[in-house]
Amino acid sequence: MPRQIIKSGQVSENRKARFNYAIEDTIEAGISLTGAEIKSIRYGLVTIVDGFAQRRGDNLYLAGIEIQKLPTAARYVNFDERRPRQLLLHRAQMNRLIGKLQEKGTTIVPLKLYFNSRGRLKVLLGVGYGKNKVDKRETIKRREWDKNKSRILKGR
Repeated sequence: MPRQIIKSGQVSENRKARFNYAIEDTIEAGISLTGAEIKSIRYGLVTIVDGFAQRRGDNLYLAGIEIQKLPTAARYVNFDERRPRQLLLHRAQMNRLIGKLQEKGTTIVPLKLYFNSRGRLKVLLGVGYGKNKVDKRETIKRREWDKNKSRILKGR
């Protein structure tokens, strides 16, 4: 268990999301959590790599993220580590995202999980399409070329 408690700033980042998906739009949302889940997140016991947003009725839920239990609090507080958690958005934002989800191939993935300046937990959601192998190879080529270019220019 990490000793440092995160009061503000970034908690978790999904770096593979920008590689696997072509992100077109981002939106900030809140998450409905219990106190024990917030405490676990403050200790950094969260994984958002497998996360995605799904529609249930008129609401959006963030599924696939895992919030581990604190070892010291596990015997007192019991919560499901992988349960879908409701996203807190304005109705207009939610309707826009639901409309985008209905398009073929569109997905909503969490990019970052962080505490804002007021201490509220926020998630940065990315709306995009899954990349195919050719697009991924192109991303790798561009990244390697940028590294080589910076090395060449640094040596001059």
